Formats: sequence, C-alpha cells, structure tokens
Amino acid sequence: MIFVTVGSDTPFDRLIRTVDRWAFENGRRDVYAQIGKNSWRPQYVAYSEMLGPSDFKRHVMAARVIVAHAGMGTILSALQLQKPLLVMPRRGALGETRNDHQADTAAELSGIEGIDVANDESELLSKLGKIDHSKPYGSISSHAEESLTTSIREFIHRQMIS
Repeated sequence: MIFVTVGSDTPFDRLIRTVDRWAFENGRRDVYAQIGKNSWRPQYVAYSEMLGPSDFKRHVMAARVIVAHAGMGTILSALQLQKPLLVMPRRGALGETRNDHQADTAAELSGIEGIDVANDESELLSKLGKIDHSKPYGSISSHAEESLTTSIREFIHRQMIS
C-alpha cells in the first residue's frame, strides 16, 4: 500500500489531487490517503479526513511507501519505521502554510537516500511513476541523542540566567 498523508493541521489539495490523478491514470488501487478537512474529495483513492494516532501508525506500518507533506512528524515516523518517503512541501505563496518552512525542510532532505522530494505537481507525478522502486533510508532512533538534549538544556539555562 502507498499511504498518503497531509498531516493534521490543514488540507493539502494540491498533493491529494495530484496523487488521485496519478492513481486513476495508472490504475492504482493500492493508495490510501489521509486528506484533512476540506471540501474536495478524491475520486480514485480510498481516504479518511483524519486518523487518530493509533490508526495513523497502523497505516504507516502497513505502507510500503509514504507520500506526504514535508511535516517533521510524518518524516520522523517514516524514518523510524524504515519506510521510503516521497515529500512535497506546502508553499506559503499558495496559502498552504504560513511560510516556506516546509520547502526549507525538503531542501535539507533532498539527496538523502530513502527520501525523495517533489517540489511541484509535475515532479510529484514523475516521482510517483518510479515509486515502486523506492528503498528505505534505514532507521533512526525514536529518542534524541544525548548531545542534542544536553545542548538544548544548556541553551535554555543560559537564556534563563541572561
């Protein structure tokens, strides 16, 4: 199964419409999407508006590949469970988010094995055409490294005493 998710904040019609079109054009019936609350509904992809945490994890675990917005929660879930990931960032200029932080995240992820980035609908369609050959990144821990938590703790302490 290919699991598509837009996260829990806002709908991402551009991503869902493109995947729905691709599924139709390629006769794919193995796509399930979490689409968010919106007025547009996919015609060729099975979907739910929202998924609770346990259902979300179940879909991620069952998926062979994850297609998503460039949200860190989804990215970390896919990496922890060793799932290949194709992300398309939301764009601030299109009103999909408040700024281009997802584009910045996607740019940092670009080139990492197991993570593919599509910056627009055309790239997404092209990369979906190769999705059956996607391979996972490997695995990451579900916990931060101690050096990171120590650095954050020291930063907070410095801020409190200054």
